[in-house]
Amino acid sequence: MTQDQIPTSDVLIVGGGLNGPALALACADAGLTVTVIDTLPRDARASDAFDGRGYALSLASHRLLRAVGVWGAVADHAQPILDVKVTDGKPGQGPAPFMLEFRDGEIDESPMGYMVEDRYLRQAFLNALDAHDRITQVEGLVTEQDVDIAQVRLTLSDGRQLAGKVVIGCDGRKSGVAQRAGIGRTGWGYGQTALVCAISHEKPHNGCAHQYFLPPGPLAILPLPNNQSSIVWTETEKMAEQIQSLSDEDYLAVLRPRFGDFLGEISLAGKRFTYPLNITLANAFYGPRVALVGDAAHGMHPIAGQGLNAGLKDVGALAEVLIEAHRRGEDIGREDVLDRYAQWRRFDISTMALMTDSFNKLFSNDNPILRMARDIGMGAVNAMTGVRRAAIREAAGVNGDLPKLLKGQPF
Repeated sequence: MTQDQIPTSDVLIVGGGLNGPALALACADAGLTVTVIDTLPRDARASDAFDGRGYALSLASHRLLRAVGVWGAVADHAQPILDVKVTDGKPGQGPAPFMLEFRDGEIDESPMGYMVEDRYLRQAFLNALDAHDRITQVEGLVTEQDVDIAQVRLTLSDGRQLAGKVVIGCDGRKSGVAQRAGIGRTGWGYGQTALVCAISHEKPHNGCAHQYFLPPGPLAILPLPNNQSSIVWTETEKMAEQIQSLSDEDYLAVLRPRFGDFLGEISLAGKRFTYPLNITLANAFYGPRVALVGDAAHGMHPIAGQGLNAGLKDVGALAEVLIEAHRRGEDIGREDVLDRYAQWRRFDISTMALMTDSFNKLFSNDNPILRMARDIGMGAVNAMTGVRRAAIREAAGVNGDLPKLLKGQPF
């Protein structure tokens, strides 16, 4: 195949999960041509079946999804988060007397966020990609990545080639895009595993999300529609392996003392999953004609529920940098252009990584002195209206230097 015969786009995106399609839609809406490459066939990337997996989307992420035209397809399935309660305790003993609570209506923006199931979000993105005439979807495994002065060329395992001005790695924590660009990673494991499932419960949750800190790690109870909740339950690796091997009935027997009875009787709904927990940061967010987004750039502990939200902030920032450079007639793959994206996101990501790492170390233990200090600290923050509102705005993702898409503004 000659150079002239290689399919060429402005932007090549490797990874068709959630961040990749979001970036593709944002760029294509602004006139750029985009190719999205994923190893899975299009039909295998989404399923209508309920499995209980969901995402806590901040208000800012909701705005981005609305701006790229996806929110309308998931709005009827979204559960507003109207209240967040953060407590400390031990299994079977109930929460500590001090609580940190974020209530809807305490800031001008409302609600703070939404819970949306994975199945609806993925299908909405796929449908939007299908409908866009500037987006091409390619199934294949990228094996080679060659950069020259004018473009980047990708070779797939079957020999096909694709070319573009820039390639974006949206391909997860073991990013092949990053590895081929020579970008290393720094990180460590926590010796913890997240047990993830969904439950049905007897009493309504009233849109309240709970973060309950237990000695092995946090238990998050996140509201879904129809008297169901998504559970992200952290245990030590060894204990998580033992719990995951249990029958559904025995699994619930272990969960109930940790969960409590405030929602009445509970039962499992959907599948059960486990995820090892670690922190891993790319040593650079870009290289020659390469940029990294989402887990390809940073993977953090889910203690603050900011994984996808951080990735969508990356999407908003990179889309804005690429689109503005394109409109000025700049080469969008040039390193000084991509450096603007890295400068925009690096400090925020570093701060969030430090915060989640510190919070996990502070709360995932049974030290009585630390327990007393953190409980008093939560009570003090809860009593200070100004500080609490600032924390709510941070959770809603509306603080700081936000990209236009996260303000709900089109380009």
